Amino acid sequence: MSDFLVFVYFFIAAGVTVYSAVKLSTYADVISEKTSFGGLLIGTVLLAAATSLPEVTTTASAVLIDNPDIAIGNVLGSNIFNVLILAVLDIWFRRGRLFLFASATHRITALLGIMMSTIVIVAMLSNVSYEFLGIGLSSYIIVATYIIGMWAISKINMKVKSSILQEEIKPPASDNEDISVKTAVIGFASFSVVIMLSGTALAVFGDKIAVITGLGSTFVGSFLIAATTSLPEVVSVYAAFRLSNVNLAIGAVLGSNIFNMLIIPFADLMYRKGNILTAIDSVQVITAFGGVTLSALLMFTLYYRKAKTIWQYSIPPAVITVVYFVVTYIIFNY
Repeated sequence: MSDFLVFVYFFIAAGVTVYSAVKLSTYADVISEKTSFGGLLIGTVLLAAATSLPEVTTTASAVLIDNPDIAIGNVLGSNIFNVLILAVLDIWFRRGRLFLFASATHRITALLGIMMSTIVIVAMLSNVSYEFLGIGLSSYIIVATYIIGMWAISKINMKVKSSILQEEIKPPASDNEDISVKTAVIGFASFSVVIMLSGTALAVFGDKIAVITGLGSTFVGSFLIAATTSLPEVVSVYAAFRLSNVNLAIGAVLGSNIFNMLIIPFADLMYRKGNILTAIDSVQVITAFGGVTLSALLMFTLYYRKAKTIWQYSIPPAVITVVYFVVTYIIFNY
């Protein structure tokens, strides 16, 4: 296959991914508006899991070809890129100040993501492989933290459901009003399969492009492939912002991040040479720490509700954007 065709197939896969992500966001919005779940829970669980399917397939493929750095770097890199997406779009739609209407419950989701990332950082820094049935102890802790955290989020969501629905900005009447819940569920499931396939193609051709351009595998996993597999989040969050469904948008990003962390135990299960977190380059700690830092800044943004001007409102997302590029620069020059 020629280098030119690699780029052609990559952009075709990207186009299919973008289109599928738009449809996923539309159907998720219908489900959130026409059922009792609301944008917070739908975004955090349903849309987040679907848009993370490319990361799942990419990580699985990387483990099978014995490249743990791409497998883990893809997950950690996707997490910081996801927060960047939210920050950039928050600046883009700054006149609406949509974050002022976000549910405070998102702070719990952000905190859960920080806790799971911290577990990964500790496991990498300790460089000690405690294993049970060939799976690292850190993987068990990550899974347990995810289960407990999602249970807590579900309970909180049920208690404040009515207030959450009042906080969400309702989108104006659109063609979505004609879509039934049944159609939305079927459409959501169908495009989830499509996005999984196109996401896999993105990862494969993205890896080939990385070889053609001569970039290193760590940087490729953490940023190039991470960015390509995050295309669903880009379009889904953008569409949610356009619909003024800020809880769906924030829930999709934060939910995707904690779901991505759950991919690490899955990768550890597939990796049969020991604890996968002890088999990766130490530079991955910087990526993970960057994810914790950006998530903490995002939590601050959710608290930052007293901005009197548009420029004051734009300060936190602007800081997030700068920190992302600082982390990128450090890793590229490590």
